[in-house]
Amino acid sequence: MKNSKFFLLPLLMIFLYSCSSDSDDDPGSNPGNNDVTYTQNVKPIIDSRCISCHSNPPVNNAPMPLVTYNNVRSAVTGRDLIGSVESGAMPPAGADLTNAQIQILKDWQDGGFKE
Repeated sequence: MKNSKFFLLPLLMIFLYSCSSDSDDDPGSNPGNNDVTYTQNVKPIIDSRCISCHSNPPVNNAPMPLVTYNNVRSAVTGRDLIGSVESGAMPPAGADLTNAQIQILKDWQDGGFKE
């Protein structure tokens, strides 16, 4: 009986861990699309994941800067920025956006690109 406790406890821990919420993929951790703004939600993502190449001037063969609201909005509307991050083409390996971050970009677009 004692041996079964030592066997069941790790299984229970694994089960509980696998059922826990992953904050990167939890849509509840994102503001609703009407509440997403560039300054509060989008700029921090761009600054942490994109600006190292998409600075002004861009480096590492980046095609455009992403340093201002207008830069980022133009990239979403005219260069399929969201499609590039969804496909994994951008950013380069190791700096991938989480599902929650991609959803923030989509919500920003759907919400009318609020500043």
